[in-house]
Amino acid sequence: MTTIDAKIARQALIGLPEGTSYGEDRSLGQVYLPPSHLKAMELNRALIIGMRGAGKTFWWAALQKQEVRRLIDRSSTGSALNDRTKVCAGFGLKPQPRHYPGADDLARIMSEIMSDHEPRVVWRTVLARHLAPNEHPLRETVDWLERVKWVSDHPGEIDRLFYERDGKYRQNGRHFLILFDALDRCANDWKVIYWAIRGLLQLALDMRAYRRLRVKIFLRSDQVDESRIADFPDASKVLASKIELSWPRRELYGLLWHLLANGKHGGRFRKFLGGDWKRVDPQAKKSARQLPRKLANEDEQKKKFHKIAGKWMGTNVRRGFPYTWIPNHLGDTLGKVSPRSFLVALRTAAENTAEEHESYKRSLHFNSIKHGVREASRIRVSEIGEDYPWVDQVLKPLSKMSVPCEFGEIAEHWQDQYVLEKLAEGVKDNDVKLPPLHIDRGADGVREDLESLGIFRRLLDGRVNMPDVFRVGYGLGRKGGVKPVH
Repeated sequence: MTTIDAKIARQALIGLPEGTSYGEDRSLGQVYLPPSHLKAMELNRALIIGMRGAGKTFWWAALQKQEVRRLIDRSSTGSALNDRTKVCAGFGLKPQPRHYPGADDLARIMSEIMSDHEPRVVWRTVLARHLAPNEHPLRETVDWLERVKWVSDHPGEIDRLFYERDGKYRQNGRHFLILFDALDRCANDWKVIYWAIRGLLQLALDMRAYRRLRVKIFLRSDQVDESRIADFPDASKVLASKIELSWPRRELYGLLWHLLANGKHGGRFRKFLGGDWKRVDPQAKKSARQLPRKLANEDEQKKKFHKIAGKWMGTNVRRGFPYTWIPNHLGDTLGKVSPRSFLVALRTAAENTAEEHESYKRSLHFNSIKHGVREASRIRVSEIGEDYPWVDQVLKPLSKMSVPCEFGEIAEHWQDQYVLEKLAEGVKDNDVKLPPLHIDRGADGVREDLESLGIFRRLLDGRVNMPDVFRVGYGLGRKGGVKPVH
């Protein structure tokens, strides 16, 4: 089959995970393994980094499922991660007070011990609580501060516990893995967050001395400031193992094919796409299917996608090609695209086509694709605002400007509306969550922080530009670009 009914394909696209839900379902039909992600699953890879929406929380949760670890074991040649690996949560988005302290508890603990202890003692306590037998003192209290103080007072006993449990796992031919994610939720202050991350890296370094105890830390790219988190001996040994959850264009489309081929109309899509869709679990009659290798080829992907979306982003070739146009308009200043934004754009484009262009011969109308990109931009802006509320404060006043422009024009807008003065006042009063790190340097410092977040990019002539995924959502214009959201 070389074609697929446009309305059926459109309905399948509408059924893609919603913007905020991709990653909540960890069934094998949702688990797609790009090469960089498979490498990140190796037990000796302690530090995993990625932009928001890249899959960090997805993998934090998925690795706790035995069938996912089994899939990774079958897909990898040297991971050592398998369904017999004991996996526990050390910190994450969802509260699990039995397994780790919550954000409020952490704030209380850190305020008590930051001045007198290395940050690793907090995470040594979390790890020790998981490894301790039932009769151990760490099991006798439910108060995490008391546990931390006990661990601090009994370093030898904790070392002995780690040594004995490592030996037990080695004897049984198994591994123990503890996972840490969502470190931005552990505090509202950069100093405390960096302190906590530094402690985790110290713990990961400590675990290198053991053969069967391992740590895996998921961090956003902007949290890896080596000058603040790696100022301890041999930190480079942990940083050397870091790997990024990257999503090049071919993997975004690979994810799309994987989800469609394992969705409601999966059989029709597998015939349309072609290739040998092997079962993830050969023993199971109803098993997720694996993407054939040939569909990772960009030329092949482009041919298939253009049968769904048409060849051009308009009535002629000058408007660009949908296959490349969509990722190009969703990337940050480094060209990085989150799969969440990509899926939002396609799902919204399908919905808009069904509403506005129902009789269109393709599944996606080119104007609907532009509408999808605007919606993805709106969600991306909402996400960055959740992570860094100060970004909204400095970018919303720039609405209706056009880029590229001289930075002086931006600084003038900020000055006219007292933007940085109000922001600095909020920082001083501790009213701003995770404030810009360089606000003390004024407009140039804030520009540097926006550049580090992938929002601003300086051109060779010194002007400032913004990628469409942020520009559109914040209401800035660009000649010939996607219309901004107002």
